[in-house]
Amino acid sequence: MDLKDKMILSIIQENSTLSVKEISEKIGLTFTPTYERIKQLEKQGIIEKYVGLLNREKLGLNIVVYCNVRLKEQSKKVLETFEKHIGKYDEVQEIISLSGEYDYMLKIIAKDINSYNEFAVNVISNLPNIGQYHSSIVLHEVKKSTKFKIDLE
Repeated sequence: MDLKDKMILSIIQENSTLSVKEISEKIGLTFTPTYERIKQLEKQGIIEKYVGLLNREKLGLNIVVYCNVRLKEQSKKVLETFEKHIGKYDEVQEIISLSGEYDYMLKIIAKDINSYNEFAVNVISNLPNIGQYHSSIVLHEVKKSTKFKIDLE
């Protein structure tokens, strides 16, 4: 990956709706090589997909919760079963396997505290092999980004 590829990635992270022509102008290449570079970055899996980032609060989703989960058992089958079950729920945005005190951290989005409580009581606490879960309610998001730092050297 050379500087031009890195520039493309940096630009796309900021605004993935830019046309190939606009990107090519920003990086100082013509349309065709820019297009080919983007297609190659997609083929390599460096660019996984293009998404729209939505304002959750304007959609009435006002609560972000980080829920740490400890399972009763950590066998491969138990871990896979947990991941399969919890991954089905749209409220769960991220599932992260952890080392340390907890087995998983879930990022959960809900309409309000009552909606989260219903989800925790009716879903999380009823999943197979749940030992314990601990919820941390986000009060304020100080920084929220999906952008990776790309060294343009």
